[in-house]
Amino acid sequence: MVKAAEDIFVNGPSDLHILGTRIRRLRANKGLSRKVLSEMADISERHLAQLETGKGNISVVLLSRLARALEIDLAELFRKVNGGGSMEEIMISDLVQQINPADRQKALQLLLDQFVTSNQKKRRLALIGLRGAGKSTLGKHLAKEYGLPFIQLVGEIQQLAGMNIAEIFSLWGQDYYRRLEEKALMETLRRYDNCVIETGGSIVTELNLLNLLLKSCYVVWISARAEDHMQRVIDQGDMRPIENNDDAMSDLRRLMQQREALYKQAHAHIETSGRSIDECLRELSARFALDDTRPGKVLVN
Repeated sequence: MVKAAEDIFVNGPSDLHILGTRIRRLRANKGLSRKVLSEMADISERHLAQLETGKGNISVVLLSRLARALEIDLAELFRKVNGGGSMEEIMISDLVQQINPADRQKALQLLLDQFVTSNQKKRRLALIGLRGAGKSTLGKHLAKEYGLPFIQLVGEIQQLAGMNIAEIFSLWGQDYYRRLEEKALMETLRRYDNCVIETGGSIVTELNLLNLLLKSCYVVWISARAEDHMQRVIDQGDMRPIENNDDAMSDLRRLMQQREALYKQAHAHIETSGRSIDECLRELSARFALDDTRPGKVLVN
């Protein structure tokens, strides 16, 4: 069940303080005075002052006006509070927003080098590839073989949002999904030094997340022929790929071609078409056990 909007961001004094700090920083970043923002959002300056200091509550309607005035998605304000972000996380997020896109890759590399890969004993396997390639099947078997946690990133995203993927896209859109995907991946890497991670098929289109996977995990691209991808998804009971779409196979082939160069950045590649599960698992297990390609490969944006 989807939470009511009021329940998403107002859960006590600490949430109000975080929300107020977030709005105050966004206002300052845009060079707006409190008076100007109150006029733009059509709320009283006194009410805005109370909100920014964490001393006043606010309705969803007024918060929507503030979001529009600040030129951000309302979901962005919800995420900051609902995610339980600390003051440090809010400050880091705000600083990142001020860095120009060309320098964000440098900032990411500094964070990766300093905090993610300092412990060489960490052993994580990340499986990338389109749905229907065999990531779930191989990932579960390998995790059981090595006694490791098996993390399905899509499941982590749904847990963070409190709703399924279809509802996330319907209510909040792709940008919000991407933010949840990033948070889910970062949380997984923080919680587990050793694990098997199954990622969503489109994660490679976000270069910062692909870089993070390559730096912190042994990444394996699991692939199959287009016909096998399609049939496996249908066999799972999902008819959406072909419903009212006579060009479904052509669309799938085009998508595979578009993402091929990104998937090829993986440390290893395993093709599952025409092969048994045991055969593919033996190859994956051998590669993971040998792990001769250490994490550390990073794309040039």
